[in-house]
Amino acid sequence: MKTYKIAVIGQGYVGLPLSLEFANHYPVLGFDINKQRVDQLNEGVDITLEAEIEKLNEGLSKYKNSNGEAGYTATSQLSDIAEANIFIVTVPTPIDKYNAPDLNPLLSASKMLGEIIKKGDIVIYESTVFPGCTEEECVPVLEKHSGLTFNEDFFVGYSPERINPGDKVNTLTSVKKVTSGSTEEIAEEVDNLYKKIITAGTHKASNIKVAEASKAIENAQRDVNISFVNELALIFDRIGIDTNDVLEAAGTKYNFLKYKPGLVGGHCISVDPYYLAHKAEQLGYHPDVILSGRRVNDSIAKFVASKVVKLLIAKGEVIKNSQALILGVTFKENCPDVRNTKVVDIYNELTDYGIHVDIYDPWASKEEVKHEYGIDILDALQEGKKYDSIVIAVSHNEFLQLDLNLLKTENAVVFDTKACLDRNLVDARL
Repeated sequence: MKTYKIAVIGQGYVGLPLSLEFANHYPVLGFDINKQRVDQLNEGVDITLEAEIEKLNEGLSKYKNSNGEAGYTATSQLSDIAEANIFIVTVPTPIDKYNAPDLNPLLSASKMLGEIIKKGDIVIYESTVFPGCTEEECVPVLEKHSGLTFNEDFFVGYSPERINPGDKVNTLTSVKKVTSGSTEEIAEEVDNLYKKIITAGTHKASNIKVAEASKAIENAQRDVNISFVNELALIFDRIGIDTNDVLEAAGTKYNFLKYKPGLVGGHCISVDPYYLAHKAEQLGYHPDVILSGRRVNDSIAKFVASKVVKLLIAKGEVIKNSQALILGVTFKENCPDVRNTKVVDIYNELTDYGIHVDIYDPWASKEEVKHEYGIDILDALQEGKKYDSIVIAVSHNEFLQLDLNLLKTENAVVFDTKACLDRNLVDARL
């Protein structure tokens, strides 16, 4: 029976939970180029809040005391993972300022692995990519830097991640996993490997491109559906009716899809459609529906800011130098993830109007927000300070308990982007 030693490249929202599940069965090395992150993990600390701390400490203890049979440890040293025979890549796949795929992290990881992979090794990619990327972009890099021949000396698999940050119900093991491999035998081996940890089961795709495409359309479909209700929100605002009232009425029909309007950020839904569009345009097809959905969703932050300004004007308030508070900066509720958050777009729009804007978010890392967006967020709400406008951008549990009257000036405008508060407490909502 083949024995595995697994190295998981990237120890973020995807790589860490994956590492800890495999560590129940195999020795697992979690590799990350961020030494601070590695040190934190080896001390039993996870700032992403994705790992169960008991499971992390159990994995660390097991690796230390089980003679290498199973368990987890983190490392930033490439030499530490050279003895692995399964390499799973979970690095980010962002977009650049032109909304084109940025494959630099993925190709850098492939180059690094090309320097250490051996005959018989399998490299499995989990990062979201466009169909064809694994075999057309990553494999040549592996071949070049290893001197090995693809599908003779080494093999690849693709199993797209389905991690939903902050979701403690639909976890890694409880969501069916799509798997694939570069040969029929490797596809079966990869599938059996994941079956070891995925209690919901696996779906073995017919080839790698199919598996890649399945991930891309999962998020593109959701993006398009949300863009439809976001466009409805823009229309119904002009009509003067509440979007949520309309959706509630329409939702009484059995086959109506109950999507809600809102900001669409994060590392998946607001990014993956561009990967699919990129591949389509390479092949000479312009994807109208996918890109129109992206345009609508990217316009919502500007709509929120302009609506706040119009409501302030309607109340006779002076816009320039007024005080605004944005509650929340993460891309979703009860989660510290600030990647590609659209809340920053609301902040930028309001500041362009000459408004002084504070952001408060008890879940977000102040240092990360400053590093990623150049914005200083509040450590805490300042007692006694009142605001002319308040935007509820994220429905953190903490915000649902706030007494907004303590934060509002007499004629303050409150915009609830999540429709999470009593409608009588707000002036407008999506």
